[in-house]
Amino acid sequence: MTLDKILAIGGRPGLYKMLTQTRTGLVAESLLDKKKVTVGISSNVSVLSEIAIFTLEEELPLRTVFEKIQLKEEGAKTSIKHKDDKLKLEEYFFEILPNYDEDRVYVSDIKKVIQWYNILHDHGITDFSEPEEGVEEQEGKQE
Repeated sequence: MTLDKILAIGGRPGLYKMLTQTRTGLVAESLLDKKKVTVGISSNVSVLSEIAIFTLEEELPLRTVFEKIQLKEEGAKTSIKHKDDKLKLEEYFFEILPNYDEDRVYVSDIKKVIQWYNILHDHGITDFSEPEEGVEEQEGKQE
């Protein structure tokens, strides 16, 4: 499963897998408790593949931040918890992204990134690379 199908829904904890779109919104399943929820069009829904973190030079896609965490943790869950104190969270994030914009990336954002990474890791979603277009076509030609 790719980050294109994983959602963060405003006002709801955790992450959700998009199941289907409806006329009035979408149906998603919680990765935490597997409960299905209907989300209306007016709800604040973010697709993880569309989220970026501010750095001093550019906006870095969340998938790249997850890759950096994965590299630091050697594929394991994070060594800190999202509920750790502010200073510890900021130090950890600085190790991952030394050039993150401290004025525009809040501790609440860092908490979400760490929590989301750990939820994804728990559910075996650990391939954060950019999906490649036309890979199937190239593989078919090589045979």
